[in-house]
Amino acid sequence: MQLQVTNSPFTGEQAELLNKLLPTLTGSQMQWLSGYLAFYGAGNNTALASVAAGAAIAEAPATALSVVPAVPQGPKDATILFGSQTGNAQRLAGRLAEKLKAQGFDVTLSAMNKFKTNKLKEVGYLFILASTHGEGDPPDNALTFYEFLHGKRAPKLEGMKFSVLALGDTSYEFFCKTGADFDSRLAELGAERIVDRVDCDVDFEDAAAGWLAAVSGAVSAAPSAAAAPQGAAVLASPAAAGESEYSRSNPFMAEVLDSLNLNGRGSDRETRHLELSLEGSGLTYAPGDAVGVYAQNDPALVNDIIALLNWDANEKVVTGKAGETSALREALLHHYEITVLTKPLLEKAVAFSGNAKLAELVKPENKEELKAYLNGRDLLDLLRDFAPWTLKAADVANLLRKLPPRLYSIASSIEAHPEEVHLTIRKVEYEAHGRDRKGVCSVFVSERLQPGDKLPIFIQQNPNFKPPVSPETPVIMVGPGTGVAPFRAFLEEREESGAEGQTWLFYGDRHFVTDFLYQTDWQRMLKDGVLSKLDVAFSRDTEEKVYVQHRMLENGAELYKWLENGAHVYVCGDEKHMAHDVQSALLTIIGQYGGKSPEDAAAYLSALQEQGRYQRDVY
Repeated sequence: MQLQVTNSPFTGEQAELLNKLLPTLTGSQMQWLSGYLAFYGAGNNTALASVAAGAAIAEAPATALSVVPAVPQGPKDATILFGSQTGNAQRLAGRLAEKLKAQGFDVTLSAMNKFKTNKLKEVGYLFILASTHGEGDPPDNALTFYEFLHGKRAPKLEGMKFSVLALGDTSYEFFCKTGADFDSRLAELGAERIVDRVDCDVDFEDAAAGWLAAVSGAVSAAPSAAAAPQGAAVLASPAAAGESEYSRSNPFMAEVLDSLNLNGRGSDRETRHLELSLEGSGLTYAPGDAVGVYAQNDPALVNDIIALLNWDANEKVVTGKAGETSALREALLHHYEITVLTKPLLEKAVAFSGNAKLAELVKPENKEELKAYLNGRDLLDLLRDFAPWTLKAADVANLLRKLPPRLYSIASSIEAHPEEVHLTIRKVEYEAHGRDRKGVCSVFVSERLQPGDKLPIFIQQNPNFKPPVSPETPVIMVGPGTGVAPFRAFLEEREESGAEGQTWLFYGDRHFVTDFLYQTDWQRMLKDGVLSKLDVAFSRDTEEKVYVQHRMLENGAELYKWLENGAHVYVCGDEKHMAHDVQSALLTIIGQYGGKSPEDAAAYLSALQEQGRYQRDVY
């Protein structure tokens, strides 16, 4: 990660010096520096000897962080609140909780919607970990706390010390907006920031580790923190017995057992049902979880980029934080993102372009023009549009972000398919700006992955999208298109466990004959009583387009009865349109059949969400 004068507190000379130094450091040197900066910033020079001794086990930071000196005799309690849609912020919050407990703190760890806001004024240390969802929105389990903190009832928070870790995606306009909003609002209410906010992109591990280390160092300097055993705060806890060694940073190479096209002949879509072996991995999962897939970029696109800049495909370039290298072509195939343009990428690219139009495009006053340019374009477009370039192959590591894994909802129950996991992946192809575009993972899976091949994967647990604990609880599932994947897992799990609660699935797609994904599964489950009701909507089979929300409204009276009888509602799929339309339909049904005003209907639905009875996995 290269420091920029425009987005860091450093002068041009300082940024230049740091950019020369940081790439030369080894992992252990970066780790030592993390601890040194944390303790030095806290004014605790006597601790430097222990930092040096324990540095080999400290976590490496992604950027330098500003640490405000801790005040002596500070609080011993720490509250960690997370707002998480897919579970990343929640897992990182758990890691911070382990660190602080080892340092002698009494830790409260909670989802934001479970935290009692009347206790906020009593909090000594507050640490916020929040992702940004959709177009700058808080995740579902952060919404009520976000609204409270930004409302008139929010208390003054003088005496509180805080820090924020924000997760997001730089390809979205409102990158890390939720975390930034929390950060600024806490400061407005009088709380004292002890570690600067860190904004994490999709490749968040290093940046998050740096923030965790800085927070740990900042609170360690407070005399009130009980002394912990040497290195206790930074030692990673060993894997629990039976826990898999495979993770996001150490993916498992899963063998492809089968790859089937779920769409019928004549369909204009291709949807892959992918079956992967987990044999020997120790990996396990639950309904509602996802699989992260590390795919490969399109070889033709990689070749075009290399040819355009007249690069040597075999030149060695850096691919890892420890200085690992690979041939340029392999790096562009496997390690770096080349299909998505972001504002930070273009800002960094200005230094390598001889075209003044690029520097003009990234100016703040041209925000809308930049947004329009970024939409639907890739690295090849950028290179063609703003030549000439002084860009060298060696600059790739500082210019491009890592190729992020693609997450797919799991479409199987491990009880029904031991040592296997199934995915549902729709092939993405479209034309934009005069060129054909291809989804990185979906096209890789559809066109270049064959049974017997190996695919690097990891399990992404999603604690915020889980079926009810009680097998008697009724379940309503809304999953058009590939959004139906997790509900196959839900129903297979209920079938294996013998759950008797009623189940109702709303499914939609374009055409009944060619696009009815998992049709035979649903028919069998209906026959066997695993699925109680099935309502479908095929939008292109009728003159007037019909979608799942229309089927919900047609069945509004019965759907409301299910809600009153304790049903849980699950929605999976498109966030931009479908999820909003489904929520509007729910509000209409609650208002109409519950005799409620729009305000009371919204409160009813919010209560369902607070109770975990309305859960969404939308993207």
